[in-house]
Amino acid sequence: MSDLMTKRPAASGSATADPEAEAPPRRRRRVDPTARGVWPFALPAVLVTAVLVLVPVAYTIWLSVSDRQSDGTNAGFLGFANYAEMFGNPEFWNSLKITLFLFVVCLLVETVLGLALGYVMSLDVPGRRIFQGMMLVPAITASVAVGLVWLLIMDPSLGAANQILTKVGIDPVVWLGDPDIAPWSIALVDIWQWTPFMALIISAGIRSLPEEPFEAAAIDGASGWRTAWNIGLPLLRPVLTVAMLLRTVDLVRFFDTIYIMTQGGPVNSTNTLNVYGYNAGFVDHEPSYAAALQIALLVLVIGIAGAFTWFRQRAAR
Repeated sequence: MSDLMTKRPAASGSATADPEAEAPPRRRRRVDPTARGVWPFALPAVLVTAVLVLVPVAYTIWLSVSDRQSDGTNAGFLGFANYAEMFGNPEFWNSLKITLFLFVVCLLVETVLGLALGYVMSLDVPGRRIFQGMMLVPAITASVAVGLVWLLIMDPSLGAANQILTKVGIDPVVWLGDPDIAPWSIALVDIWQWTPFMALIISAGIRSLPEEPFEAAAIDGASGWRTAWNIGLPLLRPVLTVAMLLRTVDLVRFFDTIYIMTQGGPVNSTNTLNVYGYNAGFVDHEPSYAAALQIALLVLVIGIAGAFTWFRQRAAR
């Protein structure tokens, strides 16, 4: 009887374990959104996106291949004449060069400074949340207000920047009146405004990193710099890519601060593609040529954003 009682659990256990061991793995079923009735809920968003994005883009493309006059009349279809004029205009290539210059300089500096500042913001120190809130003030301030404030700071006669330089024995600088210095002054303003935004994203990414790889590196005797370079940065790469992508879209279409501070001058030294297109449409009254410039800007934004997305997908594999 005792043998029978001791053998029964083993037999029942083997009987219940074998089907689980031999059962084939379940495959995930692909859900068809239309089968679950999702489209009725997504249709309003699709229609709003089409009206707000696709319709203006289509109208701009049509405008760029026509001869629209400033009085609203249309002289007819021109084909690619506006694009031929654009590619043959030296000012287009100058504005493209300035756009890429500001994009590269601002993005690199903001990423490096944002990484350092993000590490500081990720530390558990007293007053960290207050510090984070104060650092975000430039990013949440309207760009027009930022441009006006920095326009006063960089005033050659009464500005605080030159007064500080004079106090330390340095000659005053014509921040916005020198064609060689004006692009760097615009870059300085953008770096001041948007570095905290990058730091906040990077800080959240640092705080979400797993602790195990860093503990293993500490046990192996790796230095702090080597741990950060070989472990921290690779783990932080997706966060850095997203932050840089967000700043890329804004930097390529940089407009408001530049127009408030220099309006593309002096001598077109800060005349980005967006500013050039605005002046062509609303100052020179050439709407069709301005539309061609905006399509070129759209292609540039899509190309750079697509390159970042491709890099991100490749790094995630």
